[in-house]
Amino acid sequence: METAINRAGYLRESYHYFHLRDTAGQELDFHFHEFDKLIILISGKVDYRVESSSYELHPWDVLLVGHHTIHKAEIDKSVPYERIIIYLDRGHFERSMPGAGLFDSFELADKRSRHLLTPNAEQIEALKAAIAAYERAAGDELFGAQTLRETLIIQLLIQISRLAEAEEPRAGQSGYDAKIQQALSYINENFRKELTVDALAERVFLSRYHFMRLFKAQTGSTVHAYIRQKRLMNAARLIREGVSAGKAAFESGFADYSAFHRAFRESFGTSPGKLAGRK
Repeated sequence: METAINRAGYLRESYHYFHLRDTAGQELDFHFHEFDKLIILISGKVDYRVESSSYELHPWDVLLVGHHTIHKAEIDKSVPYERIIIYLDRGHFERSMPGAGLFDSFELADKRSRHLLTPNAEQIEALKAAIAAYERAAGDELFGAQTLRETLIIQLLIQISRLAEAEEPRAGQSGYDAKIQQALSYINENFRKELTVDALAERVFLSRYHFMRLFKAQTGSTVHAYIRQKRLMNAARLIREGVSAGKAAFESGFADYSAFHRAFRESFGTSPGKLAGRK
């Protein structure tokens, strides 16, 4: 997948379509992208952690991961894993079709704090037809082939937006234990402040040991790693908006710039300064 993305983390093209079939897949820690990502599970068992929510995907579920949204996949490697993944450059589509609402589904996902769509049987057949149409066009080299393929991606985005509008918002389905959900919500709102495991455990009325064990079991990440990634994501956003690296680090909760710089490079594969230069 890396060939679709340049060293800055941006797409090399307006979109990139993957149809992947393997038994393992690529597992990463919590991370985010500069682009939007659409995932359609065809077969396999996978749990996705998206921000403070957890989703168990079933065949033909659709997951919407917006740009700068922190997420990770946990894959059951004992069964074949097949999925469609589409990377999308929102800016390209919004420039070429202003006001079309092609990314309304992603906006709704953020607004509802629910990133999973569960199509019914009729909607699944429509999804299958859209995917089949794109894949038939994928090998076309005749005149207008690229325009045809992009048009089919646009049609799929419209279909996904209609799915999102039709789906009833569901409350209380984060997939996490109530105490872990409470801790995640608190972290997401207060990551700029000093946060300690002891204080978080006390806030949700758990012992330090039980809290750390439960957090790791449910999120797949340690408490410290999750907080660090939230801070890094916020710092990266501020830097892209023109804030200096030092100020971005401080405003994101990092007390030590050297530690921030190391963590930033480790997480994103580039330095804060180089990210600032790519605006």
